[in-house]
Amino acid sequence: MATRGGRSEKVKRIFQQFDANGDGGLSRQEMAVLVVAVNPRVKFSDEQINAILDEVFRTYGEFIDGEKGLTFDGLLRTYDDGAGDVDRDFDALALELNKDNNNNTITMASEEASSSIADERVTDPHNTQRTAAWAASPNHGIVFDDTWKLVDDLEILIKTLKAKQVKDGKFKGDTSDMYSEPGWSRELGPPAEISDKGVIWDESGHDYAVFVKELGVLRSRADGARSREEAFDGHMAIGRVLYEHLLFKEALVSFKRACELQPSDLRPHFRAGNCLYVLGKQREAKEEFLLALETAEGGGNRWAYLLPQIHVNLGIALEGEGMVISACEHYREAAILCPTHFRALKLLGSALFGVGEYRAAVKALEEAIYMKNDYADAHCDLASALHAVSDDDNAIKEFQKAIDLKPCHVDALYNLGGLYMDMGRYQRASEMYTRVLGVCPNHWQAQLNKAVSLLGAGEPEEAKKALKEALRMTNRVELHDAISHLKQLQKKRLKGNGGGNGEEAFIIVESLKFKTVGERTTIRQELATALDIRAFQRITRLNRCDVDFLKKEMDENDVPVSYSDSGVPEKSIRKASLEGILHKLLSFLKPETFVGAVKAINQKILSILDESESGRLDLGMFFAVLAPIFGGPPDRRKRVAFDALLWRPVNEGGSSQIRKADALGYMKLFRAIYLPSHGVSEMLEVHGEADTSMLSLTEFLIMFDDLDSGFGIMSILLKLETGDRNRHGSHVCAICRYPIIGSRFKEMKLNFSLCSRCYSEGKVPPSFKREEYKFKEYACEAEAVKDKCMWFGLHSKSSSPSDP
Repeated sequence: MATRGGRSEKVKRIFQQFDANGDGGLSRQEMAVLVVAVNPRVKFSDEQINAILDEVFRTYGEFIDGEKGLTFDGLLRTYDDGAGDVDRDFDALALELNKDNNNNTITMASEEASSSIADERVTDPHNTQRTAAWAASPNHGIVFDDTWKLVDDLEILIKTLKAKQVKDGKFKGDTSDMYSEPGWSRELGPPAEISDKGVIWDESGHDYAVFVKELGVLRSRADGARSREEAFDGHMAIGRVLYEHLLFKEALVSFKRACELQPSDLRPHFRAGNCLYVLGKQREAKEEFLLALETAEGGGNRWAYLLPQIHVNLGIALEGEGMVISACEHYREAAILCPTHFRALKLLGSALFGVGEYRAAVKALEEAIYMKNDYADAHCDLASALHAVSDDDNAIKEFQKAIDLKPCHVDALYNLGGLYMDMGRYQRASEMYTRVLGVCPNHWQAQLNKAVSLLGAGEPEEAKKALKEALRMTNRVELHDAISHLKQLQKKRLKGNGGGNGEEAFIIVESLKFKTVGERTTIRQELATALDIRAFQRITRLNRCDVDFLKKEMDENDVPVSYSDSGVPEKSIRKASLEGILHKLLSFLKPETFVGAVKAINQKILSILDESESGRLDLGMFFAVLAPIFGGPPDRRKRVAFDALLWRPVNEGGSSQIRKADALGYMKLFRAIYLPSHGVSEMLEVHGEADTSMLSLTEFLIMFDDLDSGFGIMSILLKLETGDRNRHGSHVCAICRYPIIGSRFKEMKLNFSLCSRCYSEGKVPPSFKREEYKFKEYACEAEAVKDKCMWFGLHSKSSSPSDP
């Protein structure tokens, strides 16, 4: 661990390097030179430099010595606050530590230097080289001398516990460094110096119980201090030492006690939030960070130095709950407060990628890398974002940069394998997955994808071995889906629309050639649209939420009226607030599933509702757009959509009627979202000046059910909702060869069957080229059996001899 003395010495060397006139202060000009020198790859504009200097000189005003500028203590404090990385800057400047009188480089004292409390207290505690650097910082370090005694005794207790557990072989390895950071800053995660050692404490043994008992004695000593301030100082120091050593549960106890002693101090809330997050308690962590933020914003400039970090860690806690859009707001705020906060920019880019805003993600991640070019995780996420915008060549380069910086970067290796798979470079994909398995032998997804890539590369025997190994690792549903995909790949690999030997795997025929038999058979084009909407329902799980919950949300939501750019009154809210409503409606989803739902909603709905990118949305229109795809009876869904329009300010006061122009605008918007063939160009909402007539519920339903200008395919969507899991025995699709699930479409003359997707895309086997095809839809196998029995009955009657 970096020592207090060693860290201070490095800052001192940096300070001396840039105090050109030796007056004991860094002027604005000297500070500008420092900022540029420690960021050699960043090309700052004059405006950026001035903004950074304004922030430093304003935040650290107490450390400004007249015209001399920022003092050494001020520079040390900026580093303690996380405004820079001492080790990185020291290395970037190619500096060396000063030599002592014996011509030996000053080094950090060994952790094992002494086992005696008395010996360790011979020197002045403020010169102790063993304690972490934070303890000497003027803003959140140790204030009282007696607190140093607590820290020294606690270090001995921890050292004793560690020695016993190492001896008993109770330490466990930690491989977290192989993955991308889960969006956390140094303040949130375990200290890098310790996490690199892979220390995980065993809390079940007798030694740990003895440690906790002795720790309780130290806490009692802190409580018995001469003043409340000294007791607070003691508990904060105990908490920080425990946190530095990854003893998070015990650290949390100390920080909670500090919160009780000084409710108006944000630091214990901030530290407690960090502990709670590491312990997997994201919701409680979020509450602590919110308390810290509320205190900071009410404390003037006193806590300004910590505001960016609070925003970052709050954003991370929100991401832990799946609230990625809300997290983006806090990452942006952190980047505004601290323009050089490259981690905030990286987190912002990763979060934007998570909600499907790929181009904005690319921009943020490129800025983070511009500030810190050796940021492996940022390169990895930038590569994923570039792949999402189809810039695969640059994506490969960025993945490779991440791997060059961190050869065992599992996320970069795994995602690069996926990119090669998408490009059809199966051999290279197999090599990436092999490297992943070299780092993580139990990574079943990599094992499974390796099997798929080997099959694609034309190595079926090796693929079978890999598949058997994947089956040994897990028996998840995803694996069975992948096995079906493997079976499909065992067929002749497609090249565009053809097979490997030049023969066509399928042909696509015009929609006019697809005729339907019976009134219940769905028209091909309408089915294609309904399937897309049904896929959206599955991703978002909105149909699992009853539409009455949407109505309840409208009744309970008191949203103030605002005015749009065109002067129309509306109940608008920010995207982050809307995400909170969705989180309440979809509370049954796991955080990672909720993120996927929000991403789909953001890309399909919010991108159109917020076409001007103002960040605010008309809540009434949003509810009206969602209602028809929620769960519940169809009539109830339509009624709630009507009520949502009635809830909007433009229709309030109209008793049970809405403006016709508003209804027309809604239908155009609705069709632009769910019927992409009509495009956003139809989304021309009329605000009422042209047509002031009113519309009743009955008239609205007629408009809604119209096939040409409304949502007439809702009956098809309902059919998919109730029957798209039905299986048809051993029947497989003649095109994709998957078992048919949902409706089966049988060609009545040629006697082949298609699944819903292949039927909607107009695919037929190349051996059945005809001018016309007649399909009949069977929702379940019972209908097909009944139909077959009727056919045999009619056939037997027609072939029987006539009566004499």
